[in-house]
Amino acid sequence: MKNYQNFYFLGIGGIGMSALARYFHAAGKNVLGYDKTETKLTAELQKEGISITFEDVVDEKISSLKKEETLVIYTPAIKVLKILDYFNENGFEVLKRAKVLGMITEDTNCIAVAGTHGKTTTSSLVAHLCKVANLPFSGFLGGIAENYKSNFIFNGTEMSVLEADEYDRSFLNLSPDWAIITSIDADHLDIYGDTETIEQGFRDFADLVPENDQLFVRKGVNIGRPCKTYAVNEEADYYSDNLHIVDGWMMFDFHAGEQTVEFAWQIPGTHNVENATAAIAVLHNLGADFSAIQEGISSFKGIKRRYTKHTFENGKIYVDDYAHHPTELNAVIGSIRTFNPNKKLLVAFQPHLFSRTRDFADGFAESLAAADELLLLDIYPARELQKDFEGVNSDWLLEKVQLEKKEVCRLSEAFDKIKEKDFDILLTVGAGNIDTLYDPIMNWIGTLKN
Repeated sequence: MKNYQNFYFLGIGGIGMSALARYFHAAGKNVLGYDKTETKLTAELQKEGISITFEDVVDEKISSLKKEETLVIYTPAIKVLKILDYFNENGFEVLKRAKVLGMITEDTNCIAVAGTHGKTTTSSLVAHLCKVANLPFSGFLGGIAENYKSNFIFNGTEMSVLEADEYDRSFLNLSPDWAIITSIDADHLDIYGDTETIEQGFRDFADLVPENDQLFVRKGVNIGRPCKTYAVNEEADYYSDNLHIVDGWMMFDFHAGEQTVEFAWQIPGTHNVENATAAIAVLHNLGADFSAIQEGISSFKGIKRRYTKHTFENGKIYVDDYAHHPTELNAVIGSIRTFNPNKKLLVAFQPHLFSRTRDFADGFAESLAAADELLLLDIYPARELQKDFEGVNSDWLLEKVQLEKKEVCRLSEAFDKIKEKDFDILLTVGAGNIDTLYDPIMNWIGTLKN
């Protein structure tokens, strides 16, 4: 890839695509691209000097590119595009994002984090710890790290830290030297078909890691080969226990053989301590001092929309989260309930994909029933068409939720509905465009009286 001077991204506004675009931009390459929608992220890319068009037109910038100097990168979400047709018809090298990311991992000491849940937080924490330890790495993140206000961290090119995405079997393109597997739950059944097939996909990914002591798997997950295990509140090769809160800080003890080290950080939830345990274990094996790891843990601010929590002077609490699977919903709602007992919880949830809603409807219904009141938004379709999923909609899902106070509303109605409700804690949750409610809610909720 060093021979290419131009890198054109189709779908440059995606979280994974934009991190890759930033990587080549940091390397001094000419980076440009297309996306159908203007967002905060595309605006940031433009401010950084990356040229973006939002029209599917072969303009002068595209027609002036020479095929021998240009690599075209696209996301699988792109189906039909005039610009893509132009590049294909004119003999340009056109590759999927996962393939390009895989080529980068071939030339670096790669740490890849896989799992149906927890991989964004864990990979971002590993990258942050590498930064604090001053390791020469590039971090490709699946979310916006609050410490850096970015999904890309650059500190060198000898190592790479990234999220290994199981969707479309993308993670099988990688060449991981080190890997973490946080969980294996049924998901993306539109790709894999059944639970056994997705489990085999993760086993295939694990087989890419060359050394057993460089593969870290959450205890209880069967990966089919020797590995190092990690856990919370039970013994494993690496484990954490003694979880407690002191002045708003989550404290825990990390155990590695005969060593016990105390850590403190600002991220709530037992599941997040589990993520931290995996990250600490990897950095310890990379040779980082525990003092540097402690500093990194205590300074980690988390990921935007991964249990982003705000407490207001009026006593209200607002949590925004990306959870879009029943297991993830259980984790975030469970954390809220554990640390805020007897407080009235209002949940506004936007289901993501018709297929996922259909496949896990009973699980979603059970998770959402843990709220005191529910606003269920219309399903965010992403790459799917509703006509292909007759009868699958939010009204259908709502009927399954065993809750007295519940209703369906559109995203455009949600903010006004929220303002009518009585709650102590508000949780907005989902992977679609429910995040557009964040700023209006933040501007409003602090004005409320006790």
